[in-house]
Amino acid sequence: MVASEFPGRSNKLILFDVDNTLTLARQTITPAMTKVLQELKKKAVIGFVGGSDFVKISEQLSVNRSNVVEDFDYAFAENGLTAYKLGKPLPSQSFIKFLGEERYKSLVNFILHYVADLDIPIKRFVFHQFKRRRRKPMNTRGTFVEFRNGMINVSPLGRNATIAERDEFEAYDKKQGIRAAFVKVLQEKFADYGLTFSIGGKISFDIFPRGWDKTYALRHVEHEGYEEIHFFGDKTYKGGNDYEIFADPRTIGHSVENPEDTIKQLKEIFQI
Repeated sequence: MVASEFPGRSNKLILFDVDNTLTLARQTITPAMTKVLQELKKKAVIGFVGGSDFVKISEQLSVNRSNVVEDFDYAFAENGLTAYKLGKPLPSQSFIKFLGEERYKSLVNFILHYVADLDIPIKRFVFHQFKRRRRKPMNTRGTFVEFRNGMINVSPLGRNATIAERDEFEAYDKKQGIRAAFVKVLQEKFADYGLTFSIGGKISFDIFPRGWDKTYALRHVEHEGYEEIHFFGDKTYKGGNDYEIFADPRTIGHSVENPEDTIKQLKEIFQI
C-alpha cells in the first residue's frame, strides 16, 4: 500500500510536532526548514502532529499560501482528531460528545474561577466562555479557555499574548510551576472524568480524553505497513505533550531543542 501511494520513497514515515520543532512557538516556518522538509519528502513519507486546531497550524506551516495538506503527506491537527492523508479528510472525533455538556460546563467553570484567582505578573484577560470578576488595571484581550474539536486548551496567561509576553511567562512558569500546579489541582478535582492533562508550548496545557494524546494520530497509520515511524518533538519529557508518542513502542522517538536542532538531526539521520 505504501509503495503504490508514495512511489519512489522509502517505507518510512517521519512525523513532527509543530511548535519548537518545525517552527518557533506560534511563528511561521522558515525557508531553511521548508527546504529540508522538501528534500526529506523525496526520500520518505512526512506528516505533522500538532495539538492546535487546523487553522492555527496552517498559518504556521503554509508557505506562500500553500496548502499544508499538500505540503505534508499526513496532516494531524488536535493530536489527530482532525486528520488528512494526501489531502483527503480522515474520520474525526469530538471532545464534547465524549464528556457531555454538563461535565464540560463544570470543568470550564472551575478553570475560569481558578484563573481569576491566579496571581501572576501578566494576564491577557477575556473569558472565552463567560465574563466575570474583572480585576483592574488589566488589558482586556486574550482567551483563557479555547475549545477545540478534540480537546480544550487552557492558558493562565491568555492565548493572545505577544511573543515577548509568552517568553516572559514561560520563564516565570519554569521557576514557579504555575501550569504544573494547575494541572495537579484539576487531576484531583476531576479524577473520574477520564481525562489527560498535558503541558505543551510556552503558555498553556491541553485537556483531552485518555488515549487522545498524540498517539491518537498513530491510529490512522499503524496498519499502513510502514517499516519505521519516526517522531520528532521538543516536549518529550513525562508530562510534556510529546511524551506519549515519543515513548510509544510503535515509534522511534527523537527529542529536539528547537527547529535548528530538528534540521541538524534530519540531515544527520536521513543524509539530506
